[in-house]
Amino acid sequence: MDLVFEHDPRGETFTRITREDGVVLGLPSYSRKFRVPHDLAHAAVERSLGLPGGIFGCIAAGGVFDNMSVLQGKPRHDARERSRRVLKAASGSIAVAESLVGVLHHAVEHRRRPPFAAAREAWGVIRAEPYPFGDADIRGAVELLAELVDVWSRQAEPLEFRWPSRLRAG
Repeated sequence: MDLVFEHDPRGETFTRITREDGVVLGLPSYSRKFRVPHDLAHAAVERSLGLPGGIFGCIAAGGVFDNMSVLQGKPRHDARERSRRVLKAASGSIAVAESLVGVLHHAVEHRRRPPFAAAREAWGVIRAEPYPFGDADIRGAVELLAELVDVWSRQAEPLEFRWPSRLRAG
């Protein structure tokens, strides 16, 4: 799946998503008050930490959120039902992704060091399973997001981001 983050003239971000089935979706972002676009944070953190059940893994599997629109292509005949199933099945995983992304987004937004303890705590609030990430994983996710934000801030051109096929909600 290909993600293209575009600068919106109003200061927002617009993400153009080309799924492997050929459908092109639009995802508006409402993060104008932040230097770090929220959807870019999701993409960087979810990919870096290997979270298939986050926002973009759900979209890759056929999930479509309410604020998204179909820009090109023809969705499957059962697209609406499929999306409902994907999003329902991944609701807990989406909550984990939102929590972890929020912690790492905050660190990069405020130019702070990787928030190792806060990431563990965010996981533990939602999941009973042992925390699966090491400090190197969190550091890598923060570094990737910081690099992408640096590129995003310096250029007016869209930022292209490849989403791996393996990270798809089940």
